[in-house]
Amino acid sequence: MSYKVLLLDNVDPICGNIFNQRGVDAHQPGKLTEDELKACIGEYDAMVVRSATTITADLLNHATNLKVIGRAGVGVDNIDIKAATSKGILVMNTPDGNTISTAEHTCGMLIALARNIPTAVATVKAGGWDRKKYMGTEVHGKTLGIVGLGKIGSEVARRMIAFGMEIIAYDPFSTHEHANEIGAKLVELDELLGQADFLTVHTPLTEKTRGLVSLVNADRIKKGMKLVNCARGGIFTEEDLPKLLDIGVLGGVALDVYTQEPPTEEVYTYLKHPSIICTPHLGASTEEAQEKVAEQIASQITDALENKNYKGSINGKSIALLTNTEVQPYLELAERLGTLAMQLSPNHASTLEFEYSGDCARFADVLTDGILKGMLSNYVDDTVNLINARYYADERGLNIKEVTTAKGKTFNDLVTIRFEKESDYQSISAAVFGSNDYRIVQINEYGIELRLEGDILLYQNQDVPGMLASVSGALAANNINIGALGLGRSEKGSSAITALNVDKVLEDQEVQNIAGLEGIRNLRYISFS
Repeated sequence: MSYKVLLLDNVDPICGNIFNQRGVDAHQPGKLTEDELKACIGEYDAMVVRSATTITADLLNHATNLKVIGRAGVGVDNIDIKAATSKGILVMNTPDGNTISTAEHTCGMLIALARNIPTAVATVKAGGWDRKKYMGTEVHGKTLGIVGLGKIGSEVARRMIAFGMEIIAYDPFSTHEHANEIGAKLVELDELLGQADFLTVHTPLTEKTRGLVSLVNADRIKKGMKLVNCARGGIFTEEDLPKLLDIGVLGGVALDVYTQEPPTEEVYTYLKHPSIICTPHLGASTEEAQEKVAEQIASQITDALENKNYKGSINGKSIALLTNTEVQPYLELAERLGTLAMQLSPNHASTLEFEYSGDCARFADVLTDGILKGMLSNYVDDTVNLINARYYADERGLNIKEVTTAKGKTFNDLVTIRFEKESDYQSISAAVFGSNDYRIVQINEYGIELRLEGDILLYQNQDVPGMLASVSGALAANNINIGALGLGRSEKGSSAITALNVDKVLEDQEVQNIAGLEGIRNLRYISFS
């Protein structure tokens, strides 16, 4: 069977060559308007894009024959994956193709920042010669803080160790063993911000990473720290950077990514600051990287069209599971439980045990993928899905143990996650109660029931009168309403556990107000928002 593929966004010509060599008819028409694309997309079985073309649900309504969308690169933010999945269209990317390119660009930006290279170049080209003005600093002997110790972060660490830098890293899901292999030391985020001379980020933009450096947390940052961001715009609060530089909190900033690309006029005014160097999202812009991802995506798409292999698929299992209504509730439960577990588990845990009892044990393999997807989605600088979740778990050194029992326990179907013994929360179990009704049913030895949704305050306390009143009073003082609650205790007058659904996303200070109450232990704020 002959297939046709549409190549957009100036993908490297090798992409078309690979398709043609394998008998796929590749068309590369150049830039198309939205209307032109809608008019022709129905002719094609597959398409390849980079970041310039946005694949919307509306566009996919015109793609009557489309079977595969390939992203020649990592990020798939420009593709409506949910819409593609609902239409049975496979979405693929090439997550490894630009790792080296981005790592090298990060290192280059770091060195340029340390030695004032861009401003010195501009001065000499303008006829100036002021050596004292551009006095730099050696990176040798300095501390580099890396947020996100995945593929790119690890490669940056290896390269900068060769420059004589000490590497500290924050990544809750990297094990100490993985960090030691690289030569990095894992620390908590506040410690990293307080110790690093240079900081580079290799993490997705989430509510937890947005504004990682801003005026709000200026007092936590080592004076004179130099920042590099080749990951996602918004991790550093752009409008705060000039002020942080002017008051001496920061010693320099290097940006390759921005909250909006190209940047807005307002952002351009910030970028004119003399201590900010910037490039137009060049992290993956090397001949080698573009050739590599173009070659990879062409091979992956052809394999998929010929039903040979689905490497790089982002939604392959999701498509297969769309028609399996039996597994869907358990998969949703697994992902939610993973999101909860991520916020309960101790940092750098090396071993996790997943137990499935009852009918759901038949789907243990895919449910493990679902749990890992829920756990890692906010900590990996790539789209985490059912296909690649185990890969990212392995990359961080996580050891996963699966236990299945066909016979149900207290519940017909139960999914349990167990952490290492030194954890404050050692195990958590959940079950499906009905349509869109997923509930925690046990934490540690405590029976407790609460829906896996919204925003939850979870804490341990002594089983004495007045504890709940104390917490609810503190919440009421901040106009925070309790939507639901679950209570559990080991025995009367002993230890107890409480989980509260609250009606808003909590600020850090609001959480700390509860943590500071007498008798409250091991408070965790869990958000599904």
